[in-house]
Order: sequence, then C-alpha cells, then structure tokens
Amino acid sequence: MSEIISLQSFKFGSKEINYELSYQERKTLGIKVYPDCKVRVIAPIETTAEKLKVKLKEKAPWIIKQLSEFLSYHPFTPPRQFINGETHLYLGRQYKLKIENATQNEVKIYRGRLIVFKKDNASVENILADWYREKAAVHFQDILEKVLVLFRKYKIDSPVLQIRYMPTRWGSCTSKGKVILNPDLIKASKGSIEYVIIHELCHLVHHNHTKAFYNLQESIMPDWKKWKERLETSL
Repeated sequence: MSEIISLQSFKFGSKEINYELSYQERKTLGIKVYPDCKVRVIAPIETTAEKLKVKLKEKAPWIIKQLSEFLSYHPFTPPRQFINGETHLYLGRQYKLKIENATQNEVKIYRGRLIVFKKDNASVENILADWYREKAAVHFQDILEKVLVLFRKYKIDSPVLQIRYMPTRWGSCTSKGKVILNPDLIKASKGSIEYVIIHELCHLVHHNHTKAFYNLQESIMPDWKKWKERLETSL
C-alpha cells in the first residue's frame, strides 16, 4: 500500500507554514526541512488532529529558523538582459555591458565596463556564462585554500571543489568531502564567497545546523552575519 501524503498548513504568528503530512507506524513525530524549503511531517498513525496541532506549534520556531537558513542560500539574482548598457555583477561590483563584434569570443573588464567580444552568431549569454564559470573555478579554489588552514586542527582533508549550477543553493557539500559551489556566486563580494565556503567547510565538521556548528562558524569568521546579509541583499 502506497503512503498517502496530504498538503497542509498552519499559522504561527504572522507566518504560514506549508507542509506535507503522512502517517506511519512509528512512536514519535518526525519533522524534516529540506534545502528546497519543503517541510515534511511524519506522524504516528494514532496521532489526533489536536495533538498534531500542539506539536507543530511547539516546533514552529525551529521550522521557521530552518526555512530562513535555507532561504539565505537561494540565489535571487534578477534576470539580466544581455544588451548594451545592462549592468552585470562580478565580485560584488556592477559593470555595464558593452558588446563588440570580433573574430573570436572573449570577455574583458575595462574602466567599469564588462566588454564581450563576440563572433557573428555567438550568444552573449553563453559567452558570459562560460567566463563566469572560468573565473569562479579560479577564485573559489584560491579562497578555499586560504580558509582551509583555519580548519587545520579539525584534520579536514582538502576537499574536491566542484562548480555546478544549483537553482536553489549557493553551495553544498557531500558526506565524502566534496564542496559544490554555484558559479553565480562569483557575482558576490569576496567576503560573501568566503562566508559560503566556510559555511560548507563547517559542515564537514558538524553535519547539521546545531549550536556546535554555529559556534564553529563564529570562531572561524566572527563577522559572518555581515557577509551573509550582503549575499542576501546584493544578489
């Protein structure tokens, strides 16, 4: 028999929390918040609606905190146009796009302009995407090596860095020690990039967002909240 999942919601203060609810043979209520901000509630079969309501109200502050944490990693960069005069970001600074016809595809920064040299039928969007990815690979690796020494006492092996587009996250890490970063992060300031990388390295020590995790992040980067806020407001 397949599991029946229903979509539910409840109010906590001014917040409305949507969640998926299912019932299973278990003794305790389970709540999971996923990186895509989906909330899953698994309740014991005998749980009454009133008891479920009470339990969800108790856990609401934790659910909201988890949702807020995951949302801070969601890229909210507005769609850019690939036309002359449009602004594009690189390492926290805005540059005006200038497009010029050329015999080969190339990108240069000069006097506040992001100049894209393109062959006749080449896509400006694709040329810029490739350039961002190339720059991301270099800068992310440099920053990773710089901050990795701060974790020396935790005996973390040098992680493999992977650049990969992720629609809802700036970064993630695997249990095997791979750090995955969104190439769009190259549009943020270096401090914000450093914050995301430190955040992922902290997860190699503490896998969940526990108090120990935040204490470690604070000790490695005391001003992390400033860079987190800049990331959230600038992109």
